[in-house]
Amino acid sequence: MAQAAVQYDVFQAIADPTRRNVLQLLAKSDRPISNIAEHFAISRTAIVKHLKILEQAQLVSAQKKGREKIYTLHTERLKEIEDWLHYFDLFWNNKLAQLQSLVEDH
Repeated sequence: MAQAAVQYDVFQAIADPTRRNVLQLLAKSDRPISNIAEHFAISRTAIVKHLKILEQAQLVSAQKKGREKIYTLHTERLKEIEDWLHYFDLFWNNKLAQLQSLVEDH
């Protein structure tokens, strides 16, 4: 029986430090797999697996050019993370304002 493909969300995709580093590389420029792999002490096969997870989370896409696949970052998908973190900014700003008020009252 064929196994269904696993779909990754943005949070699962960025949970791994290697994938976060790949995203940082792609933020600088589009890159082929060979160039991405040069930056890591793991196999090209391992990098391909990380890129597939990033693709499934729609954080990157690949376009075939000759013998290479060129990967491009899609920053709009990172907005989901920004929105989630923004909630906690509001939480901490509120807590810090309460602390400031407490300190000023004493």
